[in-house]
Amino acid sequence: MLNDAHPASSPADFSYDMVADGAGLPARVAIFGEGESLRRQIAADLGGAGFRTIDGGGLRALLEGPIALLGDVVVVDCAVTGSRGMDGMMLAGLARLDMRVARSGAKLIVGTNMEGLDDVFAVLDQSNPQILVAPSRAERVIAVGRVMGEAGAARLREMGEEDRVALLRLSQQVEAIAHSLGRMGHAQLAEPSAFSEFKRDYAAPEAPAMTGFAAPRPALPDPQAVRQIIANRQARAKFFDPALFGDPAWDMLLDLTAAHAEGARVSVTSLCIAAAVPATTALRWLTQMVESGIFIRVPDPSDKRRAFIALSDKALAAMAGYFASLRVPQLQAA
Repeated sequence: MLNDAHPASSPADFSYDMVADGAGLPARVAIFGEGESLRRQIAADLGGAGFRTIDGGGLRALLEGPIALLGDVVVVDCAVTGSRGMDGMMLAGLARLDMRVARSGAKLIVGTNMEGLDDVFAVLDQSNPQILVAPSRAERVIAVGRVMGEAGAARLREMGEEDRVALLRLSQQVEAIAHSLGRMGHAQLAEPSAFSEFKRDYAAPEAPAMTGFAAPRPALPDPQAVRQIIANRQARAKFFDPALFGDPAWDMLLDLTAAHAEGARVSVTSLCIAAAVPATTALRWLTQMVESGIFIRVPDPSDKRRAFIALSDKALAAMAGYFASLRVPQLQAA
């Protein structure tokens, strides 16, 4: 099904209203999902924003035969009902789509809920997808517009670290506006930390070379001390608007630092909760941190459907160096 915003008898108006991708061609969005009514609603929303849509059908279409209906952007809805996680057939279809999208150069947007987040994150490891958690109608449209903008920028030049952070900041502001206009509740604004500076310098400083000696690496502090810092940060929300203090990158770094010292594994869902911002926003920061080499994905050896997140060796060294530099006795390693 091709959802055109105007009748075929008005080609001039139709082409004028179409949103174009970075190459100037009409943008096409393929929509997959189990609910036909939801697919129609997504198509109507995107059509109203000027995108052409293709109805890809249910998720079983991703398993049966060739994936022919593939647009410039692929939107998939795969929310999980119940507590048993995502169906194995659905995961297989997503994995196949993930590989197909990666090979084609298209952009993938997947909407799910917290119950399906860990499964979706683990299986989609090829196409660098954008994952939305319990997205609103406005958030889906914004996501399509965002990936189209990123695709256009990528055609012109390779995006640098400042560009990526700027996009994160812009997308958060746009989401806040969408929430306000749509009367969908209060949107938590998360001001990015000095991410580009941290990314450039997150490796611990190298000690002067000394023949026959190895420079000792600072040890991480007692995890209970780090947990207390996290609790203190969360306590601010009792007295002030949480939007004033949003810093998802640092909150995730603290959580992973404590977990490493405790020998605990951290799931994607858990880390998104620790970020103290909407899950979709947290996922964008998490993806950025993985791409920058600060976080690493750790597959679950006992369950291929799961993946955990941990700090890289360089990030561990940086966090250890940071805590060692603090002049607070109780934060020193026990």
